[in-house]
Amino acid sequence: MPPPAEPRRGGTWLVVLVVLAAAAGWLGWRQWQSQEHSRAEQADVQIDALMQRVDTVRSEQRSHSRRLQQADSLNRVLRDELNGIGQRAALLEESVAKLADSNRHGAQALRLDEAEMLLTLGAQRLDVAGDLDGARRAYALAEGVLAGIDDPAFLSLRQTLQQERAGLDALGADPRVRAIARLEVFARQVTAPAGGTRAATPAQGSWWERAFGNLVRVQPTDRAVAVQPADRAAALAGLQLEISLARAAAERRDRDGYRGALSRADAWLQRLTPGSAELARQRAALRQIAALPLTVSLPTLGSTLVQLRQLRTR
Repeated sequence: MPPPAEPRRGGTWLVVLVVLAAAAGWLGWRQWQSQEHSRAEQADVQIDALMQRVDTVRSEQRSHSRRLQQADSLNRVLRDELNGIGQRAALLEESVAKLADSNRHGAQALRLDEAEMLLTLGAQRLDVAGDLDGARRAYALAEGVLAGIDDPAFLSLRQTLQQERAGLDALGADPRVRAIARLEVFARQVTAPAGGTRAATPAQGSWWERAFGNLVRVQPTDRAVAVQPADRAAALAGLQLEISLARAAAERRDRDGYRGALSRADAWLQRLTPGSAELARQRAALRQIAALPLTVSLPTLGSTLVQLRQLRTR
């Protein structure tokens, strides 16, 4: 008598279920592999785009450097011309000194013209090119020219010029140069941590952190911290790019562009470093650099020239 067929049906269903489970697992594994491959390709594309932007910024920097070299050459030519003007002024003083007393008024007019020209040149050097040294030399020559005028009406003019020269001497170095130097130091000092992005080890936390520290990773939810090597490389490239943009903006005295680039650099810095005392120190240093002035601020600039023109129109 043949055995019943019920057990065979149960075994067949079991085999079908096993095959379906294996197929579902294989499909899930293939989908996971496809997603990982897609993420890797996206990261490569982002890194390539950032590197292209870095190359573009570097070429712009080289162009700015060439322009700065041309500007330096022009500055040297202008300084030589200014020295020549000073020598011609000395010769003019000697010639005027030989004039008779009846011609003293003409000599004074020549000195005032020369002083006005030197004051105008010094103010333009400071406003246009930010050349503090050239402006100081021009004002020193103007003070020497005014010292040869013995008219008491111009005594207050010489005092105003002395105050303006003191303000120029108190300015020190060019604010743009100081800002770029601080930015260079910050760019060399800022580094991402070499380890992971945890703020503390599991041994320093509570019992559940010690128990599940190797399985669960906690990070701030208000920003995305770069953990994977590809993400960290992209974040580092972005930080270097924004620092380069800030440097270029400082060279052309673009205050809005300078602060905007440093603000974006602060965002990249938070992606590289989790919440820590080191991050707070770096962000504070970045805010201090962003607050630095890029242009010379001298409220009394041009006051001597205005007063001289007012005296001559009387």
